[in-house]
Amino acid sequence: MTTSERMLRLLSLLQTHRYWPGSELADRLEVSERTLRRDVDRLRGLGYDVDAARGVAGGYQLRAGKTLPPLLLDNDEAVAIAVGLRSHATSVLDGGGEVAVRALTKVVAMMPPALRGRMEALDAAMPGALTGPNGHGRRRATIDATILTTLAACCRDHDIVRFGYVAHSGERTDRRVEPHQLVSYAQRWYLVAFDLVRQDWRSFRLDRVDDVRVFGGRFSPREIPGGSALEYVKRGRRDRPRAYVADVRFETSLDVVREATGGWGELTQEGTAVRWRLGVDTLEWPVMLLAAVDADFTVLGPPELAERVRAAGDRLTRCTTPG
Repeated sequence: MTTSERMLRLLSLLQTHRYWPGSELADRLEVSERTLRRDVDRLRGLGYDVDAARGVAGGYQLRAGKTLPPLLLDNDEAVAIAVGLRSHATSVLDGGGEVAVRALTKVVAMMPPALRGRMEALDAAMPGALTGPNGHGRRRATIDATILTTLAACCRDHDIVRFGYVAHSGERTDRRVEPHQLVSYAQRWYLVAFDLVRQDWRSFRLDRVDDVRVFGGRFSPREIPGGSALEYVKRGRRDRPRAYVADVRFETSLDVVREATGGWGELTQEGTAVRWRLGVDTLEWPVMLLAAVDADFTVLGPPELAERVRAAGDRLTRCTTPG
């Protein structure tokens, strides 16, 4: 066993955080206790806080330090961490998750193909989460972990990339872009990038991206319009035409509506009432949100929403209990 292999083995044993008698550790590593002491000193030099007790019953134990040293993970631990990070990164609320993606990028970059396959298989077997006003009741939008981490690395390293993209209309195009920043918003991930063919800024939903290829060549970062990638994505979503605009007046306070609707939509105080507007592509989500508000309301439009609400009310009143 080489010195490097022995050090990794020692670290793996210590990371169980149990107390190890010196003689037992030395036997496990097949070295003398003097060599073990030198190896422990090397770990301390790398930032690991290893306690040592001297004497006949002396031994070693790893404890949490003031800074985070390099971690040593076995295959199962690496897969579990990657799946957890990916699940968090693809289901976060507005503006969050960037730290999870950075960590995921580092973990996946170190994984051999076989472990990546295990991670993706395990993640595919996990149930999805709600995706917001246009995705209620569906599995979360699937994002390939390799796409997510490759684009994150290209944003970091300023590498030009090419990928296939399917627009909201269903049209498929090939894009060549300067990737600037990944943004989580409305429980989806977006890439804010400068499109080199169209010579303009664009945001791309990552669940519509495939066949990502690092193009080669680097770029100098540009200033994102408005200075904020998150605000750029929000503005693009607000400006995109929607199939419906739910328009409802509630006979309650602003705080009650805001809490029940989770911040979705635009709220306006109108005397003692509250006006709520939400642009959506389907009506299932606003019906669910309306049911969550404990107050009387009037559907001002569209007529299709009023019909959906009446139908839902009829189903609920017909509900019976066994016996």
